[in-house]
Amino acid sequence: MRVLLVYPRFPKTFWSFHRALELVGKQVLMPPLGLITVAALLPPDWSLKLVDTNIRAVSSAEWAWADLVIFSAMLVQKRDLAAQIQRAKSHGLAVAVGGPFASSSPNASELNAADFLILDEGELTIPAFLTALQQGAKNGHFSAGAEKPDISTSPIPRFDLLERSAYDIMPLQFSRGCPFQCEFCDIIVLYGRKPRTKTPDQLLKELDTLYKLGWRGGVFLVDDNFIGNKRNVKLLLPELLSWQQEKGFPFAFTTEASVDLASDEPLMQLMAAARFDRVFLGIETPDSNSLTEAGKLQNTRNCLEESVDTITGHGLQVMAGFILGFDSEKAGAGQRIVDFVTKTGIPIAMLGILQALPNTALWHRLQREGRLIESPDSFDEGVQTHLLNFRPSRPMPEIAAEFVGAFSQLYEPRAYLERIYGYCQKLGLPRWQQTKKFRNLPTQLAALNPAAIKGMLTILWRQGVRRESRWLFWRQLSSMLLTKPARLKDYFWMLLLDEHFLDYQSVITEQINAQLRQLSEIATGSGEVLSELPSKTPARC
Repeated sequence: MRVLLVYPRFPKTFWSFHRALELVGKQVLMPPLGLITVAALLPPDWSLKLVDTNIRAVSSAEWAWADLVIFSAMLVQKRDLAAQIQRAKSHGLAVAVGGPFASSSPNASELNAADFLILDEGELTIPAFLTALQQGAKNGHFSAGAEKPDISTSPIPRFDLLERSAYDIMPLQFSRGCPFQCEFCDIIVLYGRKPRTKTPDQLLKELDTLYKLGWRGGVFLVDDNFIGNKRNVKLLLPELLSWQQEKGFPFAFTTEASVDLASDEPLMQLMAAARFDRVFLGIETPDSNSLTEAGKLQNTRNCLEESVDTITGHGLQVMAGFILGFDSEKAGAGQRIVDFVTKTGIPIAMLGILQALPNTALWHRLQREGRLIESPDSFDEGVQTHLLNFRPSRPMPEIAAEFVGAFSQLYEPRAYLERIYGYCQKLGLPRWQQTKKFRNLPTQLAALNPAAIKGMLTILWRQGVRRESRWLFWRQLSSMLLTKPARLKDYFWMLLLDEHFLDYQSVITEQINAQLRQLSEIATGSGEVLSELPSKTPARC
């Protein structure tokens, strides 16, 4: 068969980094790992083409070439997924849909036109789908139920199908599942609470594949909690370090982990030595009552500020997620998050509004309480700016105003400069560089590609000439050259990202107000009627 694998478009989000990517000559942050894993599960004699519509549209020739179209999508992509399905059907093509959105919401209206739903994890359901096709089936639903596959048998993803030059970072996966039970999280619904891992040899073969294809630079280990199975991670890391040393450290790793990473000294040392540069932590809130309410007890066992500082001191840059809208939340929660981020210096702090994702414990509780709100079709569910899809315990406009105000404070140019400079100063030196001498500035500059150099020059112009904070920037840059030249590249990376955040501020205010207008007939828990935020928005530089 001739199969077209299509990835729908994302709306602009915190993580799209669209303005920053433009400056370094990239179009999209990361490719669809799910689709290229599905591609590896299909028969080897089938002809495959993959189109990421975040890069370009599917051409007429590609629609005409295909016998079958396979889509994968997250919740945030559901609107474009529905549009892409209709395009495929208009060309008379059979359509199969899988991925997190279909698996969590198989009865969603956006999926009505699909012929096949391939739910849950593909290692189990793709074979059933292929058998049905072989038997002449024209439609069907394929589910694994409660069964979870042994991912040590998962094939090497088809990285060769990607337009690799369009992406900034490549994804790999070592584990699925998480041992914790946070009320709002759908990871344990989709992948279970028993983390399953690949073997070290398996992951190294995937890295070998990327290396032979010529990829160098960022690799995102997309595990929702990389350290969920600490025993197996500690078996992987020494072998990963040996591989990196043998190849000259060609990859810089980013991943996600639970905050209890800070209490495992050997694990932090191993990660830093293997060139893990960044780690995303789900901190959610500094309010212990809200953490307890959400079942995120692992965040209450140690001081969160000290945990962030400990991880930072090992040379691992902390990115973090924060949430507004918990039931036990008191007024001023947004400012408390700003204060926490300012004190810890976390450069990349994602702020979002709580949503009840399908079939999570939170969703079921709110359903029992009669508090769920059906979102209008025009809402992009899953994005950080989506208002609560339930009646909150305090006025929704109050939560929305705190969200907009906190984001504005976090990414105001001068405040952001002060935060990232302080963070770079306390960020431990890269442990992996102890075996490779990359600390001098000329060597760092020589490693940059032309697009990155152009982006850096743009930053010098905007930060050093156009903005009112220019003198602060030049003082910081001079100090970085003298005291922390090994972290100069990280400093510029953080500055690049702020170009995105400054642009995204206007998107936030526009989207929040649009939702408040559409929900104006819904009374909040306090009996107030929803109204728009003040029209004044943060000035852009």
